[in-house]
Amino acid sequence: MPLSDDQPHTRTRLPVGEQPSSPPTLGQSRPLRALLTVLVVVTLLVVAISIANRGKPDPGSSGGSADRAAPSAPAGAGPPPSGDQPVGTTVNGIASGFPHTEQGAQSAATNYAVAVGSADMFRADSRHGIIATIADPGAVGALQSRLDQGFSPETAARFGVDAQGKPPKGLTFVSRTIPVGARSNGYTAESVKVDVWCNGLFGLAGQQSTKPVSEEWFTLSLSLRWTGTDWKLTDFSRVAGPAPVPPDQQAATAEEITGAVEQFGGFRYAR
Repeated sequence: MPLSDDQPHTRTRLPVGEQPSSPPTLGQSRPLRALLTVLVVVTLLVVAISIANRGKPDPGSSGGSADRAAPSAPAGAGPPPSGDQPVGTTVNGIASGFPHTEQGAQSAATNYAVAVGSADMFRADSRHGIIATIADPGAVGALQSRLDQGFSPETAARFGVDAQGKPPKGLTFVSRTIPVGARSNGYTAESVKVDVWCNGLFGLAGQQSTKPVSEEWFTLSLSLRWTGTDWKLTDFSRVAGPAPVPPDQQAATAEEITGAVEQFGGFRYAR
């Protein structure tokens, strides 16, 4: 028969050596359980990291070229950008000293496409300077004659500028080529043809402009030759497109376009 709670309680104290050891309480077991949990988690992380690193190439075995470590693109995304560092030298404001590689040739062609599509080509002195900078010495004469005819006073008038490429007072002349991608055709150590897919901006920015800035898609094909120190232009051609479907987007105002042209600089390209 159990005793009720109101019965007197008697406490018996045993000698120290005879006292029974009390079982660990819940509060005492929690630190041990937490420690075991942490050890299990750390072990799993170490195993996961070792598995993830298995099969990765040794960073020192790539020869220091970042393009070998370029991430692969998802299916249908096209060739991924490579990791070659941009060249560090320029001549007449144009990148130079490109590597004697296929990617070096693509980089040279891309930078030359930007130069050929710039507003400087509408001025005879700067045009001749650009040609002398990017062209193979044996092709300078033919290219200069061809481009002088292409950038004739009649052509300048169609773009709204005078024979020296100057726009009417109060307006800003825009002529920019923006490369989207490049591909090589028939690469050899001596020569290559590079196609550069481009978007171009052309027109007069400002109030009262009768030739507002618009965009155009085209592909420049540039033939290059290795001169022993750099890739240089020997010939080029241009075809329209491929042009994407234009977006349903409101056109900027004349002030916004003028501000963008004056505030956003162009780039030198290397891949």
